[in-house]
Amino acid sequence: MRIIVIANQKGGCGKTTVTINLAACLAREGQRTLAVDLDPQGHCALGLAVPEEQIEVSIASVLRTNSGAASDLGRVIWQISSNFDLIPSKTDLAKLEQELVGVEGRERRLHQALKSLEDKYDFIIIDTPPTIGLLTENALYAADEMIVPVDTGYFSLHGLSKQLETIRQKRSEWGQSITLRILANHYDVRTKLGREILAELRKRHGDAMFTAFINFNTKLKEGASLGQPITEYDPASSGCRDFVRFARELISLKPTEKALTSPVEVIEHKPVATVAPTTRTVAEQSLMARADALTADANKLLATTQTLIGGNRKPAETPQPSSTPIQTDRKIEQIYGPQAIDGGVVFRVRAMGAHRVQLAGDFNDWNPDRTPMQHVDNDTFQIKVPLGPGRYRYRYVIDGQWRNDPANYQVETNPYGELNNILDVSTVGSIA
Repeated sequence: MRIIVIANQKGGCGKTTVTINLAACLAREGQRTLAVDLDPQGHCALGLAVPEEQIEVSIASVLRTNSGAASDLGRVIWQISSNFDLIPSKTDLAKLEQELVGVEGRERRLHQALKSLEDKYDFIIIDTPPTIGLLTENALYAADEMIVPVDTGYFSLHGLSKQLETIRQKRSEWGQSITLRILANHYDVRTKLGREILAELRKRHGDAMFTAFINFNTKLKEGASLGQPITEYDPASSGCRDFVRFARELISLKPTEKALTSPVEVIEHKPVATVAPTTRTVAEQSLMARADALTADANKLLATTQTLIGGNRKPAETPQPSSTPIQTDRKIEQIYGPQAIDGGVVFRVRAMGAHRVQLAGDFNDWNPDRTPMQHVDNDTFQIKVPLGPGRYRYRYVIDGQWRNDPANYQVETNPYGELNNILDVSTVGSIA
């Protein structure tokens, strides 16, 4: 049995939405799942159409008794659907901390209660309030794993740092370890800020990040307002697909895989004094060399390709005698850019010094993780996408930075002031 706490001190990051829909998708995948609501607001019950006036016994009653007996939990478990149960909360849970002031071992009560369910469930998902108090401490003590949902907004990185500091303090007090993973939530690929925050999260926290992330989707809110998880409200929605991918990734991961068992030491930025001077020098030299290479490559392409302003082609300042500017442009287009072939389109781009290149467009919901490009030589990346006739917009994501295709002159300005490339596949095997 895996006990997972969903926690973040920052409010509004979607903890309850993640708890409800993750539990529903785990159940859909055949995992016996229990959701435990430790938030006095009782939003898990509200989001699953469990009427508060019919909840006679809640999780607060279990934590007050401290017996840990299965019979105590049996009185409060509600069946939501096949493989999906819920232990709801009520507003009286907020009084528990005052009632247990000075009681020894009060942070262990949830752990003792959940031990009686070890043979009944595969996953227990615990929702927590956006504060650090007795309720969150009970969840942290009971859990083996922790998921921190982070909305890709301005204050997300600051909230995550505070969350990690709290984990360090609490787990060191108890002498326990925990497997921690980070989930990007409320992601809007259309906004520059969202893309930058996601790139920064991956840069800072690396393997602690789930590959899956949850895109902003109004269907998730609509389902919650009607008391239904997304698997019931709209199983064909992109929100449901995101949570299914998330649940499957979680199932495939063992508690110690792709995660941080000592999160503060790995995640937190070390002071400059702790970094060896030689290591910093090598890193800086590598970064400068890569920047110089990219600049040189860009200058070569700009010298031989069409400028966007005015739509006129400009010859290179020092052209080769044997090549006209237009011939050089055509040669570049034959090597790079989109090329229609039987069964789809091959996208090829030159990205000097890049480690990871992805393709995003309206053909994949602007999700670059769905189309990672293959590294075919030192500088070239490519991918074949099965596209039929139609008009498509796309961009490249090079080491987390969104770029337009320098080998494709067809562009349009998007609502955020940036350029999308345009690809017009008029018939199979040709590009207009």
